[in-house]
Amino acid sequence: MASTEAPAQTNETARRRPARHKDAAWLRLIAPLVPYLPKRLYARSLIIVIAPMLLLQSVIAFVFMERHWQTVTFRLSAAVTRDIAAIIELIEAYPDDDGYSEIVRIAQEKLELNIDILPPDPLPAPSPKPFFSILDQALSSEIVRQIDRPFWIDTVGNSNIVEIRVQLEGKVLRVFARRSQAYASNTHIFLLWMVGTSLVLLAIAVAFLRNQIRPILRLAEAAESFGKGRPMADDFEPRGAEEVKLAGHAFIQMRQRIERQIEQRTTMLTGISHDLRTVLTRFRLQLALLGGKMDTGPLNQDVDDMQSMLEGYLAFARGEAEEDTGVFDLAEFLEKTREEAELHKRKLKTQLKGAPEVHVRPGAFRRLLSNLISNAFRHGKNVAISAVHGKGRLVVTVDDDGPGIPVEKREEVFKPFVRLDEARNQDASGTGLGLAIARDIARSHGGDITLEDSPKGGARVVVSVPA
Repeated sequence: MASTEAPAQTNETARRRPARHKDAAWLRLIAPLVPYLPKRLYARSLIIVIAPMLLLQSVIAFVFMERHWQTVTFRLSAAVTRDIAAIIELIEAYPDDDGYSEIVRIAQEKLELNIDILPPDPLPAPSPKPFFSILDQALSSEIVRQIDRPFWIDTVGNSNIVEIRVQLEGKVLRVFARRSQAYASNTHIFLLWMVGTSLVLLAIAVAFLRNQIRPILRLAEAAESFGKGRPMADDFEPRGAEEVKLAGHAFIQMRQRIERQIEQRTTMLTGISHDLRTVLTRFRLQLALLGGKMDTGPLNQDVDDMQSMLEGYLAFARGEAEEDTGVFDLAEFLEKTREEAELHKRKLKTQLKGAPEVHVRPGAFRRLLSNLISNAFRHGKNVAISAVHGKGRLVVTVDDDGPGIPVEKREEVFKPFVRLDEARNQDASGTGLGLAIARDIARSHGGDITLEDSPKGGARVVVSVPA
């Protein structure tokens, strides 16, 4: 069995290797164009519609210009030149003066050409040629091929008339022909029809694409609102193509499951809280009864620690609880923080740039900042708070001059119940949940918290959330 499966696997690997090489080569080919490509789905969809249309029209226009237009122009020019050659033959066959009037009449009535027999003056100097003129090239080549005499043409002077002069023996033949006789002049009609129909089709495509993209944008807005902890819009309903509807219904079901799980978790922890508080109350009562018989100080301290840890854990668990978004006033919060700094005998510097009002969950966000600032007051003597609100984002920076946090510990401190006793002097009331709660709240708003080195020598905490 092993000997038969190994060649099959080898062949499968050999077949996949060229495909991977082709994909890599294709990616290397389009890599320089990636920075210039649009990022939004609507623009990319338009390119998918417009690019093949432009390519097809370009090919059609090239084939038409190269084959049809140029071929028809050369044939018309050859026919006009053939008529002029016939007139020259008549002039040379009947050189007497009386015959010219008859030749002029025949050319005008039968060939639709106006001719004049001029004295044998020198031909005018060659006139400047237009930048793009198939007519000059076609007429010149046909006159050289069929008549092979000195000539002069003017296709620029009058837009509707082409003037041709041919040097004959003792005379000059001047011919006026309509441009349409020697030139395929209805080409612009084809181009106008092609461009016009393309614009109509493009307008229809834009209208349909807007209707198809709008449900996707609404789904993205609903997902973003859910990530920021905001309630779903009342009028949100999955619409659009079948795949978009499926994604919308899947998102609604996912949100309902997450909310139900959070609700069940909060309810369970509330019940646990009630039961544990009852037990702790009994401990306190029994310790109070034993107060006269033994030293209950250490036991009371243990009970207080258990109570503090219980409250901290429940606070962490409630961090994901539902709270409607509202307006949070940063200026008012910083003012209260300055008062708190005076009570703790800490030096505080605050800076606010941008609008002071941000749209967040006020209670949770106040708790986030309070946890961070309390840590800064606890471990440092000098604290600086900077808040920058602009371009739909709020960045709050908290610096202190405490002992700081080692780089290798900066992710670990966000885990629940983690304490860095050696790096930051944890007080007796700490439970190791402050940073965990803060990051949990920040991420529920669609943001995050990072730790850096502070210019003051301690730790810098950076909070970045959409607002």
